[in-house]
Amino acid sequence: MSENWNKATKMVHGGTRRSQYNEVSEAIFLTQGFVYDSAEQAEARFIETGPDEFIYARYGNPTVAMFEDRIAELEGAEDAFATASGMAAVNGALTSMLKSGDHVVSAKALFGSCLYILESVLGRFGVEVTFVDGTDLDQWRAAMRPDTKAVFFESMSNPTLEVIDVAAVAEIAHGVGATVVVDNVFSTPVFSNAISQGADVVIYSATKHIDGQGRALGGVVLGTKDFIRGTLEPYMKHTGGSLSPFNAWVLLKGLETISLRVNAQAESALKIATALEGHPALVRTLYPGLPGHAQNALVQRQLGGKGGTVLSLDLKDGKDAAFKFLNAMTIAVISNNLGDAKSIATHPATTTHQRLPDELKDELGITPGLVRFSVGLEDADDLIADLRQALDTTLS
Repeated sequence: MSENWNKATKMVHGGTRRSQYNEVSEAIFLTQGFVYDSAEQAEARFIETGPDEFIYARYGNPTVAMFEDRIAELEGAEDAFATASGMAAVNGALTSMLKSGDHVVSAKALFGSCLYILESVLGRFGVEVTFVDGTDLDQWRAAMRPDTKAVFFESMSNPTLEVIDVAAVAEIAHGVGATVVVDNVFSTPVFSNAISQGADVVIYSATKHIDGQGRALGGVVLGTKDFIRGTLEPYMKHTGGSLSPFNAWVLLKGLETISLRVNAQAESALKIATALEGHPALVRTLYPGLPGHAQNALVQRQLGGKGGTVLSLDLKDGKDAAFKFLNAMTIAVISNNLGDAKSIATHPATTTHQRLPDELKDELGITPGLVRFSVGLEDADDLIADLRQALDTTLS
């Protein structure tokens, strides 16, 4: 039945489990453990848990399972494992599959915490990582080796919004038997079909668009049942990166409205980017939905023409102008999240990407004047007027 539903229906009904009370809204099972009818049943469950059988909240929970099932249906994945945060998902997905002596190829345009895992955590345990320009397929080909076990990239990079060809990189990686791991946050589960395009493992920070209202941390890893239950789950349940049942319930509620929110935000983002492009205070306006964006043709093919909910503005006079612009805004808040109902502005060079070496920031285009703008659900014309007046203040 549900496999024939379209995405919007899956976002509302997928994975629903009802208790004996037949509640409309999903139940929150705020319990750390579960009671067994007998010692024999306890023994049997620790040998193997069946469907809808639970042992301990670190291993699984009915509310968490509903979220996992719903996002897996939405993404077109066989299974999913929910985690305490997006970074717990990234760490778990990579660390659970890799060992000393393995080789990973990764795009170099990464969120600072992802870079820390690849360079410091995996490097500490003997995993070798080669970094490439994610948009250059020749660099992906050249970096592959017989011992390459995984490739990792953000399908749309943060904060410069480069779009990587999932299908092309997957074909290259699968040629040497490597697992394709995609951080899909900026592409969103609404616009992306990364699994059908060749990704083996897809990761979301559910803190972003899935919650979408600034309330809860969460993450999720999606993939085959063999990977999720055979490789990832043993690692996660023994290292403790499980998702809170309450947060799982918040994220379930977020999935009910994610399509409405993300489509509205993307529509506003395109309108704002178009209106601000060419403003005299700007060096460039970065938005994948703009016709002039370097990967716009790929956006049409890979994301159905949707450029996402985030744009970046590069101010001419560097950090001072960026700070003046941020402080002059009256609608958007200054913070470091994205995908929220409220518009959020971030200065990556001094916050989210602060730990990157200056030479890597320069190489990636994370300039002192770059501001990342996550478009919320406010009126687009109000946002345009406010952003224009804030940009104008930097010219005086």
